[in-house]
Formats: sequence, C-alpha cells, structure tokens
Amino acid sequence: MNLLSMLANDPVVMFSFGGLAIMLAICGFYVYYFLTHIQEDCKKH
Repeated sequence: MNLLSMLANDPVVMFSFGGLAIMLAICGFYVYYFLTHIQEDCKKH
C-alpha cells in the first residue's frame, strides 16, 4: 500500500491522470458529435 499512497500524493501522477481524463472526455465528445451528425445525415437521404 506504500506504492499507492506514494502515487496518490505525487503531483506528477495527478497531472497525468488529469490530462488523460481531459483527453478521454474530448475523444468521447467527438465520438458522440460525429455519430449524431452521421445519424442525422442518414435521415435526410
């Protein structure tokens, strides 16, 4: 458990996890955005 407490208190690890969370949120937004626009485009034809 010493390794987990060390990682939880390390600011570099926190910034890395924060960056990954932001990147995954942006990727999820783009997947949602493109899928909804593809569905809307298919309905028009």
